[in-house]
Amino acid sequence: MLVVFGSISVDFVFSLPHLPRKRETVWSEGGRAEPGGKGACQAVAAARDGASVTLIGAVGQDVLADGALTGLKRAGVDLRHVVRAPASTGRAAVLVDPEGYTMVAADRGANQCARAGQVPDGMLGPGTTLLLQMETEPAENVALIGRTRRRGARIILNLSPPRVIDSEALRAVDLVIGDSQELAWAGEHLGTGNNPASLYALLGVTAVRMMGAQGAEAMSSDGFLHMRALPVGVRDTTGAADCFTGVLAAALARGADLPQGLRRAAVAAALSTTRIGAQGSFPNATDINAALPRAQHPSSEEAEVTD
Repeated sequence: MLVVFGSISVDFVFSLPHLPRKRETVWSEGGRAEPGGKGACQAVAAARDGASVTLIGAVGQDVLADGALTGLKRAGVDLRHVVRAPASTGRAAVLVDPEGYTMVAADRGANQCARAGQVPDGMLGPGTTLLLQMETEPAENVALIGRTRRRGARIILNLSPPRVIDSEALRAVDLVIGDSQELAWAGEHLGTGNNPASLYALLGVTAVRMMGAQGAEAMSSDGFLHMRALPVGVRDTTGAADCFTGVLAAALARGADLPQGLRRAAVAAALSTTRIGAQGSFPNATDINAALPRAQHPSSEEAEVTD
C-alpha cells in the first residue's frame, strides 16, 4: 500500500508566448483550471500506474474544494482521510512557455491544516510505503516521519518545494528525492554538496536527483546509478517531476528495486511531457509498459551535469 501525506490544490494554468520578466504582463494564449498539488499529483501518478493509494491531506470549505479532488476520484485514490478545513483550498498559478517550461506561484491555503494525526497508526506498518512532500507544514512531516519510523513503513520524502526540515528527520527516511535546484538548496542548508552522493554521505539515506532531459541519478548503499531520459517530443513539463516521484514510489511499494523503479519512473515522466497539463498528462500502466522496451537500463556511468 502507498500512503501519500501531502498537498491538494487547484492549478490555474496559462499558456504564454514567453515567461514574464520583471514588471511585465504577458497575455495568455489559452488558460484552464485543473486539479493539482504535489501530494495529489503524486498520488494520481501512482494510482494510474496501478498502485493502491490513500491520500491524506486537507481542502478548504469553498467552491474550489470539489474541483481539487476530481482527478483523485477519477484515479481511484482513497480520500477517506482528507479533511475539510476552515480555510481556502490551496491554489497555484502555473505559467507555461511554448517549449514547455514553467513558472509557478502558489498559496498553500488549507494544506497548512493537514496534520500527521490524520494518518491512522494501522497504515504505517512494514507493508506500507509513505510518501511526503514539503507543501504541508514541515513540523507535521517530522512528527509523521517519527511515528512511521517506529512502525516500520518505508519513507520517501520529496524535498519540494525547498523548506527547512530537521536534519534528524531526514536521516530517518529511506529515500529523499528532488530536482537539481531542490537538492542544491538542501545541500547548502545542510552544509554539504548539491548532488545525491553528497547527501547520501551525510545522511546515510538513498538520494535521487531528477534532471529533466538529462534523466535522473541516484546514490544508495548499492552505489551510483544514472538513468537516461526517454527521448520524446516535449510539450509541457508541468507535472513531470510529480509523475516521476509518484511512479517511483508506486514501483518501490510493489517490491521493485531502485534500478527498476528509476527506469519505470523515467519512462512515465517522459510520457507525461508529451501531453498538456499535470494530472491529466500522467500515463497509465499500459502506456508505461508499452514504452519500457524503448528505455535504457540505469548504469553506473555518470552524466555530464553542471551542479
